[in-house]
Amino acid sequence: MKLSGAGIFKPCNMFSANSKQCATTSPPHKFIRNNLSVKIANPQGMNSTQSSVISKAMTLRDNWMEFQGIENWEGLLDPLDDGLRDEIIRYGEFVEAAYRCFDFDTSSPGYATCLHPKGSMLTQTGFGQTGYRVTKSLHATCGVQLPHWADRMPSWVSARSSWIGYVAVCNDKDEISRLGRRDVVIAYRGTATCMEWLENLRATLACLPGDMAPDNCESMVQSGLLSLYTSSIGQRPSLQDSIRNEINKILQKYADEPLSITVTGHSLGAALATLTAHDITTTFKHAPLVTVMSFGGPRVGNKNFRRQLEKSDTKVLRIVNSDDPITKVPGFVLDDQNVTKTSRKEDVQITRGMSNWLQKRLEDTQWVYSEIGKELRLSSRDCPHLSKGNVATCHDLKTYLHLVDNFVSSNCPLRATAKRVLSRTQQEKQQLLV
Repeated sequence: MKLSGAGIFKPCNMFSANSKQCATTSPPHKFIRNNLSVKIANPQGMNSTQSSVISKAMTLRDNWMEFQGIENWEGLLDPLDDGLRDEIIRYGEFVEAAYRCFDFDTSSPGYATCLHPKGSMLTQTGFGQTGYRVTKSLHATCGVQLPHWADRMPSWVSARSSWIGYVAVCNDKDEISRLGRRDVVIAYRGTATCMEWLENLRATLACLPGDMAPDNCESMVQSGLLSLYTSSIGQRPSLQDSIRNEINKILQKYADEPLSITVTGHSLGAALATLTAHDITTTFKHAPLVTVMSFGGPRVGNKNFRRQLEKSDTKVLRIVNSDDPITKVPGFVLDDQNVTKTSRKEDVQITRGMSNWLQKRLEDTQWVYSEIGKELRLSSRDCPHLSKGNVATCHDLKTYLHLVDNFVSSNCPLRATAKRVLSRTQQEKQQLLV
């Protein structure tokens, strides 16, 4: 979902400080990749910035599996690790490239297609220095059957299939060395067309097809999302078939190399990223580490779908702005942890019995979702430049990247906030000394 009305925001005040209460040492990001080969070409007389770049590169190369969630990001989110921060922003830029590639102009003959050829896609959108090469353009198709009178509507209203993202493979030797492996990125944009909005409104849960659900239809996802992923039209294959074919080629080609697959997206793209990751780990039994980094995504599926993701060891990191309403839909989530340890045994049995009965009745409505993966929770209210933003501002991808760039920890949400906290703490110490 791409909502208009949000531009480039003035950054919050950034600084470096050391404190047990609230620490941050990462420099300001400019959302531009550094050319590592240039930085390390002349190690003699290196300045502090160059040393920092090389140090971060070594950290990433040695710890990339931790940043990809092999240990569920334990100890990396609160406070937010600088290396992980860099990676989240880097993958967010791939999503931004997907937005820049899309033709939003409804009066254009190329509406809902990609503005650039595959070979120059990242270069044309300003992300040509990533070290990645786009290998596949991806299209999603709406499965909603329109009434016969829909033929009288403008063609852009009823466009059923649209370009939604791409697959890119890291092929630069220096970047592969920096990352510690060859990385595959699948990036999705958010909702853009009328037909995609229609699919968003189909919010009840639907059973996954047999080849994606080994648990006999207990795993369910949002029906509109599933439709966009599995529908095809004419000679155009479904998004699912395109993903499977491309990943199969990549796994065969790079079978003898360390490999990772990172699926990233914003809004609708975030939901598609989670479903795609599940499909990859279900289809390819010996798939490498598959990680989702999603921004501002809606809910995707039920608790059985979440369990299947966990069972297949798919890693999901959800970046959530608590002020973004899109992250709170569709459906609702039941909290079954409502029995305290101090309750009497008889009360616990009755409460659990009623809870199970009620939960079963509610699940039959196909509106009960589950929160999936690990969450990095941010808030635009913590930044003075964003605190008065509207829904569009709260949901915009640039807002998410800005918040990630400035986030310190749950106690000191942003660097600007951290500065005030440190100043107040210092004053309190001085008063105690007096």
